[in-house]
Amino acid sequence: MTKQPGSSAAAESDRSAPAADAHDGPAPAPAPGAPVLALLALGWLAAMLWSTREVISSAAAGLTAISLSAFALPGVISAALVAGAGFALLGVDLLARRGSDRVTLRFVAAIGTGLLVGLAAAFAINLTYADNATTNVIAGTTAAAATIGGAVAGARSGPVVGAVVAAALGTLVFVVAFSRARDPLFDLFGGGDSQESLLSAAKWVSRTESLLAGLVAGLLAFAYLTLARRRAARRDAAAPALRWPAYLLAGAGPGLLLLVAEVIIRVGGRSLLDLAGALSEADAVAQTSLGTSRMDNGIWVLFVGALTAMVAFGRTLGPADADDDVDPAEATPTR
Repeated sequence: MTKQPGSSAAAESDRSAPAADAHDGPAPAPAPGAPVLALLALGWLAAMLWSTREVISSAAAGLTAISLSAFALPGVISAALVAGAGFALLGVDLLARRGSDRVTLRFVAAIGTGLLVGLAAAFAINLTYADNATTNVIAGTTAAAATIGGAVAGARSGPVVGAVVAAALGTLVFVVAFSRARDPLFDLFGGGDSQESLLSAAKWVSRTESLLAGLVAGLLAFAYLTLARRRAARRDAAAPALRWPAYLLAGAGPGLLLLVAEVIIRVGGRSLLDLAGALSEADAVAQTSLGTSRMDNGIWVLFVGALTAMVAFGRTLGPADADDDVDPAEATPTR
């Protein structure tokens, strides 16, 4: 029998088709320091859970415990969101190193890993906290936050997710450390005995905190992506460099996570916030004010972080080549 022209090529193409379908696009780049980020994020979540437990346990039972639980909930939810993303990033990074880089498998593994972190945190809360309705709300909302954080790590750009996790973790640590400077800044901004001066000083302290947190987020995101770019260049000199959208998203990522955390708090922890707000008129005003302040803080961190990362990236760009300024007509040799 005579072979048809191109039949061998067609057969070879058919044999190679399943191999091509095994991966959905090019293999994702690994995230530098994924194990370190996972450990740091889990450690921060454990610290927040322990701190919250100590605060609630030291309070008198009843109304005070409810109020303190509502105040502590945002810190726990933010930590759970970052921990879920950090630990899931490690999981999908290990999965990619084994050659299993299908988009669906990566996303399912990321959600499953985040759920695992959330269930472990919820179990620890139910095991160590007092057994009441407040504890169940904190446990359930924490599990949901960690699962959502895990879903974030399902994105194919590992370095960008790693930059968001590193910057968000640094931002959360900075906010806690900044609490020691609130009282001196409060006096610096004119906080006095009048209600008007107190509100004005509180507003400026909050804006200063948000601005500095955004700067920290943008600089950490830029530093992480710079490290990822250098490692990729050492591994493969022909690897494409990350472009400006990656830096923009990484810088804005911590602010986005803070806004997502606020949505989780208002949906999952609504019953706890309502209980705290119903204690007194002052508690209701405080809960409303704190919710507004957290939203403003997330927006500030988002925009300042994105702008800082973009400016830092722009300063690394060199001038255009001289050949780009030459007119093609002038460059054509004359006969």
